[in-house]
Amino acid sequence: MAGFRKRYSLETKEFDDTMESARSYGSCMTGSSATICPLRAGLQDFPEHQRDQRDRQFDAKLRMEGELIRDRVDTINKSLYDIDYNPGRYIRLEAHETVNVEIRDFKRDMRACTADALGDDRSEQYSEQKFLQVKAIVERFAGRDGFAEIDRAWTRRVTDVRNWFTFAASERWREDDKEHENYTDSGGKSGGQKEKLAYTILAASLAYQFKLDWGATRSKTFRFVVIDEAFGRGSDESTRFGLDLFARLGLQLLIVTPLQKIHVIEPHVQAVGYVDNKNGSASRLQTLTIEEFRERRITHALGTRP
Repeated sequence: MAGFRKRYSLETKEFDDTMESARSYGSCMTGSSATICPLRAGLQDFPEHQRDQRDRQFDAKLRMEGELIRDRVDTINKSLYDIDYNPGRYIRLEAHETVNVEIRDFKRDMRACTADALGDDRSEQYSEQKFLQVKAIVERFAGRDGFAEIDRAWTRRVTDVRNWFTFAASERWREDDKEHENYTDSGGKSGGQKEKLAYTILAASLAYQFKLDWGATRSKTFRFVVIDEAFGRGSDESTRFGLDLFARLGLQLLIVTPLQKIHVIEPHVQAVGYVDNKNGSASRLQTLTIEEFRERRITHALGTRP
């Protein structure tokens, strides 16, 4: 009381520091009229209100991260629409709310902590209820006695907003946007289908992780990617599909591949580094532009004809 009166001396000039004045302080802080209650502006300085504000900010931050995930998925989908996954069909990524019980309970508890937290009902029962709700969550964040490791894993799981979603890929007909097939995994698919689905997820992951703009020709973001024999055993069709996706990201690719795939890859590269090892003890590297490589290939083919 003394500290409050010192800070708000004008508004509290008729108050004192006795228990008999408690009702006056209480009326000041619960009144709804600024004229009747000039001290309501001071509520922001009280620990209880600061706690409410932190709870609401934390909840809002998590929800904002969730909306950001949905926005990025929407951005990726705009570019996926322009690429044929199969003739006449395209892929659309879908983000659904998880059915994980722990995460659903955590989101429910967070809503309960912040619901009407700044309302006019400041009764003792109301404040105690909010305090206990927040206390239960904070204790798990801090790690309860005997449950520290479990609580630490729980905290990582429920506060990583990526875990709030499950993702699927919907293959749709471009002419009428009807769904042809929905993929939650690659089970039961052919090798080529699995490859194309994997390339789609890989490209989407790169775009999401590095905040890449699809189709951008100039960017300050880092776009260098090394692909080590990823296309070695894949079909030519799925390899072209994957390279088209990466090209739309504007990625600078370093592709390590056997020579049998060079005919598929060469439209997407500007230079070739040819590596050989004749005696098994030392490798040699020769770098050629793609034009020089094609000329050497033609010369070699003509020179080795019977």
